[in-house]
Amino acid sequence: NIALYAICILILIIVVYPLYFIIIASFSNPTEVANGKVWLWPSQFTLEGYQEILKHQDIWLGYRNTIFYTVVGTAIGLLVNIPAAYALSRKDLVGRKVITFFFIFTMFFNGGLIPTYFTIRDFNLYNTFWVMVLPFSVVVYHIIIARTFFDTSLPDSLFDAAQIDGCSNLRFFFQMALPLSKAVIAVIALYTAVAQWNAYFNALVYIKDEALKPLQLIIRNILIANQAMAGTGDGLAAQEARRLSELMKYAVIIVTTVPVMCIYPFVQKYFSKGVMIGAIKG
Repeated sequence: NIALYAICILILIIVVYPLYFIIIASFSNPTEVANGKVWLWPSQFTLEGYQEILKHQDIWLGYRNTIFYTVVGTAIGLLVNIPAAYALSRKDLVGRKVITFFFIFTMFFNGGLIPTYFTIRDFNLYNTFWVMVLPFSVVVYHIIIARTFFDTSLPDSLFDAAQIDGCSNLRFFFQMALPLSKAVIAVIALYTAVAQWNAYFNALVYIKDEALKPLQLIIRNILIANQAMAGTGDGLAAQEARRLSELMKYAVIIVTTVPVMCIYPFVQKYFSKGVMIGAIKG
């Protein structure tokens, strides 16, 4: 037991310390961080990094957009992936193996960026709110996890008993399958929400309106602008710009990850169970 506890504590330190270091570095003088003087506590405590980031009004617009994208995108993701997974888990589904093959095929091959761009443009989704939540809402990996969960956790005898009482497939899904699947639903919701929260590439390609850009893209633009300013100047102004640029890098990580980290504790108990049942048994 002592050996196991020691190994677990070591793994915990390895995982947690980098996160802790980012937090203390965001409150420290970047020169101290670069010189390796920041280990356990902030050195020369400062809030300049956060102040510089929050000076940009676009940050709040980005937060608003990202929250909308995350909430709506997660709802749509659950709406399309969970029913698809349940349907593929039903052994009486005609053409089940063929449909599953077509789903899995898309995990290895896709049309590419340019055909996807033309498709989104032709569907009038380019530079709209919906381009961030609709075209990429179907995630085959999520469907496989949920399908495996339904296969292993909902016995056929349960559906047979429900059918004897006159229960249809649709009613069984809503009144029995979903209430018994809170764990996997929480897992898929968390995966989808984190992906939506961190999404920036789709916005970079398909959104040009500043009012629609998510937080990650706005943060990226701020960092690029500061790094460019630091690289083109000279003298004390350039040194100050480089110092703020380094300081902002750590602050940006905190600003963009704290909301997701605050959500995680509420779904953690479902997360562990859902991943174990839905993925490992598959």
